[in-house]
Amino acid sequence: MPDDIKLKIDGHEINVPEGTTLLQAANSIGVSIPSICYHDHCKPNAVCRTCVVELEGARVLAASCVTKVSEGMTVYTQTDRVNRSQRTILEMLNSAVDLSDAPEIMEMLDDYSTNSERFTSGNEREISIYDDNPMYIRDYSKCVLCWRCVQVCADDAQYTYAINFSGRGYETQISTFFDRTLLESTCVFCGQCVGVCPTGALKAKREWLLECGYSPEETMFTERNAP
Repeated sequence: MPDDIKLKIDGHEINVPEGTTLLQAANSIGVSIPSICYHDHCKPNAVCRTCVVELEGARVLAASCVTKVSEGMTVYTQTDRVNRSQRTILEMLNSAVDLSDAPEIMEMLDDYSTNSERFTSGNEREISIYDDNPMYIRDYSKCVLCWRCVQVCADDAQYTYAINFSGRGYETQISTFFDRTLLESTCVFCGQCVGVCPTGALKAKREWLLECGYSPEETMFTERNAP
């Protein structure tokens, strides 16, 4: 059995098993730390950096989803430095990505009193919708590159490896190898990527068609005749 580690989070002294992450430790005592890329059934990857916390004596903020507890650690989750970092990340996301189908992130924007005008000089991602299969659509204008879909398609669940990152910097997006259609890829249409997407970038085809104004009967016909 792992030894218990004693630490302090926001003034609360707790004991948790060795190997516990700071995010898990905080959750165990009801301290909420925001996160976008983290998912209970995926390996933590610290991509979004919204789960940062301040460690006493540390020079930089730590991503709580991957930082393990250590004996005597003192953790702060609500300092000005932490809040400023989280607010800036959310404002940058909001300036570049369509978050209209991401209610949890929209709630974060309100919670942190973000300024929607702060990064207006940036470019919003405008990517054509991929409608290349009868099961779901891909709207990467809404993608925050959280990596969840890539993870469940690979070692965290399906072992299919149909999708991964492509491009660099601002041009980075999720894609298939050689940008093939999903029907030409190794995708088995299990739907797990849709299930873990937090922003509506991946959406069931029928749901999307209904939102576009099709009747339930029309969605059935359209699905049967999709490419």
